[in-house]
Amino acid sequence: MPSDTSVDLKAVEKKAGSYISSFGGKFARSEIQPVAFGLNALVIYLIMDEKIGSTERLEHSISSMQGVNSVEVTDVRRSIG
Repeated sequence: MPSDTSVDLKAVEKKAGSYISSFGGKFARSEIQPVAFGLNALVIYLIMDEKIGSTERLEHSISSMQGVNSVEVTDVRRSIG
């Protein structure tokens, strides 16, 4: 979630993508979803090996970026095959 409506979400996406790569994950895709009053959320989908464990370190890295107010993992799925 950005800190305000003026945050460049494409720039946040690009930098978050580099954090995801250094974390050992793979950036899959992203979406910009409207929240309220002109504020949009950046939703990032990533793929990672479950052996890495928790995403807490990645969440902390992204949440410390300028313009980012909060980070929340909303869905975790296991791929079979």
